[in-house]
Amino acid sequence: MATYNGEKYIAEQIKSILIQLDESDELIIFDDCSSDETVKIIELFKDPRINLNINKRNLGVIKTFENAILQAKGDYIFLSDQDDIWMPNKVEISLLEFEKGFNLVISDAYILQNDMIMLSTFFEIRKSGPGILKNYFKNTFIGCCIAFDRTHLNKILPFPKSISMHDSWIGEIISIYGKVSFMSDRLIIYRRHEKNVTSLDRGDTISIIRKRYADLKCIVYRISKNRLFNYV
Repeated sequence: MATYNGEKYIAEQIKSILIQLDESDELIIFDDCSSDETVKIIELFKDPRINLNINKRNLGVIKTFENAILQAKGDYIFLSDQDDIWMPNKVEISLLEFEKGFNLVISDAYILQNDMIMLSTFFEIRKSGPGILKNYFKNTFIGCCIAFDRTHLNKILPFPKSISMHDSWIGEIISIYGKVSFMSDRLIIYRRHEKNVTSLDRGDTISIIRKRYADLKCIVYRISKNRLFNYV
């Protein structure tokens, strides 16, 4: 989990996660220099499964998630935002999907806006689904809904500096090298509010083209780099 000035919702999210973790699991949190009470609220839990870290300076969401992933020791890594709510069966259902041989699991999500659950889910709004080209032009690898195993971690990390977002990068790399599952199960409540980093809208076309071109260059370079390592 990456946090930044998330005092309003962070406690509810942490509770929804801890209730479904075993004693051997961990909740790794990297705070990106919050100026509010976020860190104090996390510390109040006093749960040994919480591994709290604070960036020495503000690094932004991509680098903060990279730091958190680098610290993960488990076989399966679940990404989490600070302001959502996990459904009680999120971990259980996701692990069952991993047992089928998938390396990346993306679940659907209820959308909470203005304290009301929307009729349409995230998958319905974004027309989510697998496919490298599909997600290259319209990313549906939403970070708060993804979990992945360690199989291709050496290809995912480190995150290139010029990628548009960490979740699309993870999704594209594992789509190339592994197996991806988009599950219809709605396993989180995805909270929308004025401080969200990402938008449900597609965004400006020119801006998207520039970002995706930068992503493509990074993908091509990473593929060539890994082929070279495999050859050597």
